Amino acid sequence: MGRSIAIVEDEPLIRANYVEALTRFGYETRGYGSRQEASSAFAMRLPELVIIDIGLGDEPEGGFDLCRELRAKSATLPIIFLTARDSDFDVISGLRLGADDYLSKDTSLHQLAARIAALFRRIESLKVPASSETVIEHGPLKLESERMRITWNNEEIPLTVTEFWMVHTLVRFPGHVKNRDQLMREAELVVDDATITSHIKRIRKKFIAVAPEFDAIETVHGVGYRWKP
Repeated sequence: MGRSIAIVEDEPLIRANYVEALTRFGYETRGYGSRQEASSAFAMRLPELVIIDIGLGDEPEGGFDLCRELRAKSATLPIIFLTARDSDFDVISGLRLGADDYLSKDTSLHQLAARIAALFRRIESLKVPASSETVIEHGPLKLESERMRITWNNEEIPLTVTEFWMVHTLVRFPGHVKNRDQLMREAELVVDDATITSHIKRIRKKFIAVAPEFDAIETVHGVGYRWKP
């Protein structure tokens, strides 16, 4: 049986189409029509990846609320927003809540499947890293690839899969500037500059919550970002 995916979509025909299509791609796929239905199912067992629409029935922000609930349960569960709402405000809101990706419903099924595969691939690649990269330590930071765990002064930073991969990319080569194209390529994302910026802001916020003096991620204006050596 393939990896388990849940899709939360209130339109029955759209939901059925996605469930059928993702099942054809080899995934064990279940559909849920409301936030409440999905929450009840996830309380019993979390899937390996969740796809969420924002507006769910009579809850115009139901998808955002569900994402918030899921992040409270798991910092690393891959979450994708798939929605007709594609304003910059909604995209940034979704990413700030901890989604790993944000796609418009104009996205083709093959593109969606590619993004899902990329998220699963990133998880798998971190489980079997090169031996020299299993643990990276830099000052108060410790990155454990196999456990997808980052700590700062021994306190864990709850990063999403995408956030973890971005930090991993930066800390492997402290002092080296990574431009947005490099971050997208190494994190297997296809997003605009504003989305990368939102991810970096969220990463900084999580470190600052643990260490208010945190300033290890430096913005090199007009170029990209680097981890301070």
